[in-house]
Amino acid sequence: MPVISIRIPQLGEGLQEALLVEFLKQPGDDIKRDDPIYVMETDKATTDVESPYSGKLVEWTVDTGAVLEIGAEIGKMEVAEGVKEMPAGHGPADETKEEPVKTSGGGSSDSAGKAPVRSGAVQIPPRTRKYLKEKGLLDVADKIPASGKKLMPDDVDAYLASQDGVSTVDSDKYDVSTLPQNQITLNYRLLRGTQVCVPVTIMNEVNWTRLDEARNQVRESGGPTAFAMSLWCIVQSLKKYDRFRSSLAADGKTLKTFKEVNLGVAVSLPKDQLVTAVVPGACQMDKDAFFAALAGQIEKARDGQDQIDESTTITVSNIGKAGMKIGIPAIVAPAMATLAVGETYWQPQPDGDGFSFSKAATLTLSFDHRIANGIGAANFLTDVKNEIQNFTI
Repeated sequence: MPVISIRIPQLGEGLQEALLVEFLKQPGDDIKRDDPIYVMETDKATTDVESPYSGKLVEWTVDTGAVLEIGAEIGKMEVAEGVKEMPAGHGPADETKEEPVKTSGGGSSDSAGKAPVRSGAVQIPPRTRKYLKEKGLLDVADKIPASGKKLMPDDVDAYLASQDGVSTVDSDKYDVSTLPQNQITLNYRLLRGTQVCVPVTIMNEVNWTRLDEARNQVRESGGPTAFAMSLWCIVQSLKKYDRFRSSLAADGKTLKTFKEVNLGVAVSLPKDQLVTAVVPGACQMDKDAFFAALAGQIEKARDGQDQIDESTTITVSNIGKAGMKIGIPAIVAPAMATLAVGETYWQPQPDGDGFSFSKAATLTLSFDHRIANGIGAANFLTDVKNEIQNFTI
């Protein structure tokens, strides 16, 4: 029986790539056409992708967590005689083939994710296309003169040298390495965030005295940190502000509000890597259950398990741990907000003829203005402040 490719279909207008989240079927499984077989993350939603064929799954040819171009091969399936593979126009050409590049002056157009077609007979070999990607020049490949019938890396270097008189550096003077998969995933979400969000940032100072006192009470017994206590306070506020438990559909007209608080927490890893731990159903827990669940999810994140999905509408970042008082956080799609908790500091307070000092911290909230307006966001951040300032262990 023939074996044909399973390719990623077009998942939305103008979409060129998507993040592979999960496989729903395993090699050897019998599959019917339209059965959900894998999950992709696009914009602010996750989508169960259905099989275009009936047959038996032979293999998955990529790993979860990969950012893939629309039309890319994701697996292979054994099908009945006569079944035709998804049209090649749905995806990029095979990387082992030379790819033409498009110019404004002529040449054929290309599907999303392909290198464009060049006028004349000049073509791009795979190694040149890879080099163009490394240099961030794939989109301007049509402007790079070729010294022969093929565009070569030397042609790219010559083009770079001609720009503003900047000379290129010999390749033996630098190293090229592949980003870790979790960084590739984060970059995809950051990029999608910039494409679909209207970011606004507000900040507020909060008195940290109650959390400091509570931390001192449990320090010797190994109880929760003050940051963990602040996360509990944030959960209590999220119960009251449904816009911060919401995401906006791609059409911009439909709001999806989640019934539970699935709190995201940024977790740093060695070598400047970052993943997200998620405490699902945090709003249903008492303090002890929440702190235990938080510790467990952070431990999984430290093992490299990224836990975010579309129900993770807000992520909290402990920038104070890195010694930062204030930072403007980026919104990491699919979340609609990121809250940064800064380093605590001593804040003077008027006290009769002099001053007394108390611990304080700055909370900085970046949010998607399409979902929450300024007043709603200010009220939410003020509520978080009040929860922190009235916390008891």
